[in-house]
Amino acid sequence: MAPENLYDAEDTELLIKLSEGSKPAFDTLYNRHWKYVFNAAYKRLSNEQQAQDIAQDVFVQLWIRGTKSPIENLSAYLQVSARNGVFKHFEKQGKLSVLPHTVVDVTDEHDRADAGILHQEFLTSFNELVESLPQQQRLIFRMRFEEDLSSQQIADQLEISPKTVRNQLGRALTTLRGSLLALQFLFILYPGR
Repeated sequence: MAPENLYDAEDTELLIKLSEGSKPAFDTLYNRHWKYVFNAAYKRLSNEQQAQDIAQDVFVQLWIRGTKSPIENLSAYLQVSARNGVFKHFEKQGKLSVLPHTVVDVTDEHDRADAGILHQEFLTSFNELVESLPQQQRLIFRMRFEEDLSSQQIADQLEISPKTVRNQLGRALTTLRGSLLALQFLFILYPGR
């Protein structure tokens, strides 16, 4: 396939060429999907430079992985890679120590099904943990992380001080962090439950 024809090629064809080390195939995939990966990271970070860095890392990993082992589902691979890039970014900044460190490879159909089930079980367990928090902590936690309100906005709405909001949020995060570490350990030990 000539480089000029790569633009019209399907992703699956480009991935085959990439597995053979084709730089033009990689460039086509990069140009085709870079904005999607960037937007996925930017949506979670709201920082253009950090989102660009994550998108670059995703495509470096695509090149490395694509030339060593086949990628069967490119959109799933890019989505998971962007999400994991954001998680790693937050972990480096110490903002995400409550999330599991395990990364699921979703290129295989069975792995995708297992990953979906595990993800759903984890979310169900996480929501049960949030529901077990004292009422004010639960309310503040949900306002902060589901409604994306600042401490000042929460304080204004609840008519309490921003310091109280931060204290309650800190207590909620401490409780959840400890419980999530135990939950993560259980999922690793008993993945099929």
